[in-house]
Amino acid sequence: MISTVFPTSTSTLAEVRLPIRQLQPQVTLWRRQLHQQPELAFREAQTAAFISQKLTQWSIEHQTGIAKTGIVAVIHGEKPGPVLAIRADMDALPIHEMNEVDYRSQQDGVMHACGHDGHVAIALGTAYYLSRHRDSFCGTVKFIFQPAEEGPGGAKPMIEAGVLENPDVDAIVGLHLWNNLPVGTVGVRTGPMMAATEFFHCTIKGRGGHGAIPHQTIDSIVVAAQVVNAIQTIVARNIDPLKSAVVTLGELHAGSAVNVIADQARLSGTVRYFDETYEGYFAKRLHQIIGGVCQSHGATYELDYNPLYPPVINNADIAELVRSVALSVIETPAGVVPECQTMGGEDMSFFLRAVPGCYFFLGAANEAKGLAYPHHHPRFNFDEAALSTGVEMFVRCVESYCQA
Repeated sequence: MISTVFPTSTSTLAEVRLPIRQLQPQVTLWRRQLHQQPELAFREAQTAAFISQKLTQWSIEHQTGIAKTGIVAVIHGEKPGPVLAIRADMDALPIHEMNEVDYRSQQDGVMHACGHDGHVAIALGTAYYLSRHRDSFCGTVKFIFQPAEEGPGGAKPMIEAGVLENPDVDAIVGLHLWNNLPVGTVGVRTGPMMAATEFFHCTIKGRGGHGAIPHQTIDSIVVAAQVVNAIQTIVARNIDPLKSAVVTLGELHAGSAVNVIADQARLSGTVRYFDETYEGYFAKRLHQIIGGVCQSHGATYELDYNPLYPPVINNADIAELVRSVALSVIETPAGVVPECQTMGGEDMSFFLRAVPGCYFFLGAANEAKGLAYPHHHPRFNFDEAALSTGVEMFVRCVESYCQA
């Protein structure tokens, strides 16, 4: 059963207009309904059906089945003008929820542990409000409900399916509920906001044998150990120290017995960076380093490198628009965080490469309520007071972009 007790008496709602504040219980209800039925990438059938049902109920034109489960909705203002897109991702994660709440996930091993249920609810609240206040803006608002942000990525196939066309999108905005910021704050910056996300998997091939007779072998573990150390020099000695980058090895697997020298070692990791000029560089450098170490030991290797998402880079003009909107919504200027960045990745980056736009963080943590666990944690949850603030932010972005 869905709880009907909603947090509405919080300072973050002070600059939210009354009709949107009155939507808070409904937007919270939608978020909790979505939270109970999380779905993994490209399997968001129930989520898409939920969204479509609401849009149909409100007589908002929309298309379904884009890039499998994606939805695009269009709302026209009373006067002609530019086209602004609003993007909301809707997939969940393969995590077993540990929260003791009455709206906890009903799908074992699947959980909205990153706030995407809130993103959908905010976009729905915005669509409902704008559909009832078409006289408040000109032009067109296009809502993009995107699958598979957590991987392998739904933004690119949606763009390839033409979601930025007919009508052509002039600019795009999106938000991420963010437990690294307290509720009542907004993080927005010009330029790089989130990092490129790249993954690699490497198999080092040696020659196995008896642990007591190493001279007859090529020890893949020894080779892998040197590769691990050598890879750390990429950031330390190859990357401009004024430009941030990360190379992290998260997996290393080798061997099956204490007295057997392993013939293979497998290691995997991730690469993150903000500067687009480094695209392709890390794959090239990994080949050079791994190849050199393997050659010196007589081993061979296979490297599978996957550049998943480019960096999220905000357009200066749209970021300034979002910043000015945030200053009109958040109670104090200190609540607008100007240099908010993370090495986390997001496929919103593909939209921002296609059209000018801005992706921003909406503070959602509340330590006093125990709502401060990090993203992707089995106890992740957020202060739902942020939902109304998110709707207000999007509505004012639409109104301000029209005026601009």
